Amino acid sequence: MTPLAVADPGGLIQSVDWVAVAPPLIAALAALAVLVTDLFLPEARKRLLGWLSAAGLLAALAALLPPALGDTRSTFCFESPGGGCSYTADHFALAFQLLALGGALLTVLLSLHTVETEKLPGGEYWFLLLSSACGAALLPAARDLATLVIALEVATLPAFALVGLRRDGRGAESALKFFLSSVTATAVMLLGVSFVYAAAGTIQLQGIADGLAHAPGQLKPLAEAGAVLTLVGFAFKTAAVPFHFWVPDTYVGAPLPVAGYLSVVGKAAGLSGLALVTTLAFRPYGHTWGLVLAVLAALTMTVGNAAALRQRTDTPHGAVRLLAWSSIGQAGYLLVPLAAAGYADSAEPLGATVAYALIYGLVNLGAFGAVALVGGSGRLDGFRGLAGRNRWAAFALAFFLLCLAGLPPGVVGLFGKVVVFRSAVDAGLGWLAVVMAVNVVIALAYYLKWTALLFAPAVPATGTETGTETAAGAGAGAAVPVGPGAVLGLAAVGAVVLSVAPQLVLQVVSGSLF
Repeated sequence: MTPLAVADPGGLIQSVDWVAVAPPLIAALAALAVLVTDLFLPEARKRLLGWLSAAGLLAALAALLPPALGDTRSTFCFESPGGGCSYTADHFALAFQLLALGGALLTVLLSLHTVETEKLPGGEYWFLLLSSACGAALLPAARDLATLVIALEVATLPAFALVGLRRDGRGAESALKFFLSSVTATAVMLLGVSFVYAAAGTIQLQGIADGLAHAPGQLKPLAEAGAVLTLVGFAFKTAAVPFHFWVPDTYVGAPLPVAGYLSVVGKAAGLSGLALVTTLAFRPYGHTWGLVLAVLAALTMTVGNAAALRQRTDTPHGAVRLLAWSSIGQAGYLLVPLAAAGYADSAEPLGATVAYALIYGLVNLGAFGAVALVGGSGRLDGFRGLAGRNRWAAFALAFFLLCLAGLPPGVVGLFGKVVVFRSAVDAGLGWLAVVMAVNVVIALAYYLKWTALLFAPAVPATGTETGTETAAGAGAGAAVPVGPGAVLGLAAVGAVVLSVAPQLVLQVVSGSLF
């Protein structure tokens, strides 16, 4: 008999911590359940698939409680090379999993009406959405490059199909632009990952940091090039300038709930991956990637806010385009604490990113819910006089816009911006804090302009397209669709609660994430 190559073969078998992996696993099982159920449901009962998807995401969110109430849990661990575990459910992972799964749940509620009215294939739609949410929930818990890349692609690949499910030329064109640009970014990132592995000798994030710190001099150029290329791939997923060009057209061509999903959950996935590779794997190069991210943050917030400021009120799909450019500007704010972490030589500033991401995700999906409720062609003019037709939708949207702008009564948005601003100042990035302050003032102009339209006198219907639209969507006597109404209500209640008690989110700033 040939002897075994290891002294203790039983030691190679490890138990899986099912409690730790439950949130993404439940989302994956829900996706399979929806796909199988779709085969047996008659066409008249396909609407039940949406509620089944919502139930699966609620179960995944409930699975966050046991690890949140206990200590950090890890699984899929190994001893060499580099050591460590491939999956870790710490405070950082749980916060982003809450954002990913909660954002996906709001997207499901927002999609109930859209799938029916636009006659989208329900089974495929819910399966793709749940699959993407599974990848987005897996990514923040990944602690090696292989798991990171796989999770990122599981979150991204279904999104291509979701964008293209709208059966018109615009949806197919948007999906193709999204696909080509994303595949290019992924190829660049994989090249960078291969360089990093060659230089560090491991794919484990903590092991990479140790390997890069002691890498031979001749391998340092290779390691630095790999780090830059890896950052490029994640910067694309975060929609950072100059890797943002796909965002406006993709959001306009996608079904509206998918655009909201990409603006929150898609961005959260890229942001969590970027935070992990910088603060854990590339820690020895902190000042280098800190400066790179600081420049990216300044460019992203400036380009996003300047483009949003130029949006005209009579442009078709102007509301979605404004939210698209606004999301790019908000991505710039989210990158500020990441840049500060490079200069602080610690992960402490990341708490500001987590807190701001949770706030942004809630109010931004609420704004998309209001746009879905109004309907029409999405012109900003279509919101003129909304307070006279649907006062609750108008007040909710106004509150969301003020939260995004950082103005009272949207106190939680103000606190979020102050926390981000403070992280830049504490890290010695005074110039970045000044750029952020200028951009906050620029953003006030278009947020307040949209808010003012909600309470402006309505234009009488004249038979023109704009006048007809103004008198149409969200009329005073019209029935409010269940999905958009639920999203609007949940987001509004959540934003009000956080404005009254912002410490519920901001406490992550002072806590330990890893």
